[in-house]
Amino acid sequence: MASKPSGKRWEDRVRLFLKAEIKRADISYEELAARLKDHGINENAASLANKLARGTFAATWFLACLAALELDGVRLEDI
Repeated sequence: MASKPSGKRWEDRVRLFLKAEIKRADISYEELAARLKDHGINENAASLANKLARGTFAATWFLACLAALELDGVRLEDI
């Protein structure tokens, strides 16, 4: 079992992971919002920014973001 990184809460880890993946995909929050609509999630750029700033969101929303970013999966040690 991998040890947890010290000093970071899960909210911070997931938030930073998702922000990095959005940047890696080279898409804007507007583009992500449009992609999320294809997955049944109605968001706009401002609501995406707010959720990512807070770092608190449902697991289903996180999974929809992974799908919208066309990621096949995520390894916990990458978060």
